[in-house]
Amino acid sequence: MAMVEASSPAQGARAVERPDVLELVRRLDWLLFGAVLGLVGFGLWAIAGITRHDVADDPDHFVVRQAIFAAAGAVGFAAALFVDPALYRRFRKPIYVGTIGLMVLVIATAGVTRGSRRWIDVGFFQLQPSEFGKLLFLFAIGGFLADRSRRIGEWGTVWRAVALGLAPTGLVFVQPDLGTALVYGAVLAAVLFVSGVRWLHLAVLGALAVLAAAALLWALPAAGVEVLKPYQTARIAAFTDREGDPAGATYNVNQSITAVGAGGLRGRGVDGSTQTRFDYLPEHATDFVFASLAEQRGFVGAGGLLLLYLLLLWRGIRIVSLARDPFSAAVAGGIVFWFLFQIFVNVGMTMGIAPITGIPLPFISVGGSSMVTSLLAMGVLQAIHLRAAGRRG
Repeated sequence: MAMVEASSPAQGARAVERPDVLELVRRLDWLLFGAVLGLVGFGLWAIAGITRHDVADDPDHFVVRQAIFAAAGAVGFAAALFVDPALYRRFRKPIYVGTIGLMVLVIATAGVTRGSRRWIDVGFFQLQPSEFGKLLFLFAIGGFLADRSRRIGEWGTVWRAVALGLAPTGLVFVQPDLGTALVYGAVLAAVLFVSGVRWLHLAVLGALAVLAAAALLWALPAAGVEVLKPYQTARIAAFTDREGDPAGATYNVNQSITAVGAGGLRGRGVDGSTQTRFDYLPEHATDFVFASLAEQRGFVGAGGLLLLYLLLLWRGIRIVSLARDPFSAAVAGGIVFWFLFQIFVNVGMTMGIAPITGIPLPFISVGGSSMVTSLLAMGVLQAIHLRAAGRRG
């Protein structure tokens, strides 16, 4: 195996590896690879049934598109294996500037779709930069903290990291995209934790986050300052009182809970799933895809999906523990918590235990940007494993 030493610690990690293809394949985390492959295949199978009746003359419309995006993501996954994570750390500053630029570009040029400016029309599909921004955001914040690992216990380092994180998070929030902004916040918290920020600092930041949420939801509206959009406020109200407006704000979640319960043990099948087939359940291939899956495939299908997620998260946590340097550990930890957060919130909102935020279910929800970004993130996680110090079985 050829090894090229990094010129200095500031430029990245201690070494940049360039493994040949056979060596690379041999050193893959095959359990993680199997989990990813299983999730992609499971997602295509699920979408084939969930969207079969959505386009009258083309029952395979959405699954074919999703398969194309999965293929594009697979190319990105393979390419990420050959990139030493040290390069992301080395170029963290231009990556950060590029992330901010992407968010500003969306706000300035994107058309309004469903009350938000989130997507840029590139012809064959709508690009959602905030999805790709999750990974770029992670590289930038992880690199900043890794470069200051000896000063990680100082308040100045923590506040600067938080300030850097709030800029892109705020730009996503004003699109408005509350769900993705929450993912950015979760990633920031995970990177701070894995990087070794003191418990006292984390506790203070947590308390400030609670106060900010209270101000956003109650104090500011009481003073006549509405920060959230009316539909966002309605979604939060629906979470706290599901019986308050059954024909309006609470309609989606009530239909979702009905779909989940109707699936029973083995599901009602594609043709028997009335909630999904007759579109009683809105956004059944995106936000509420888990509810549609539960209706069609029952507890067995939904449980199988969650077991695949569990396998992926377990292998991801293992990679965090084996990472060769603080930057790699921070990035791996951020990716694992990003996926955990999205899975919990998406599944939770379909059952009424989390507010509706529009967060996609990784590898399952229809959406090209989400699929490609998820596979890129898994490629980065595998790249960290390939270069891990002291790999074990």
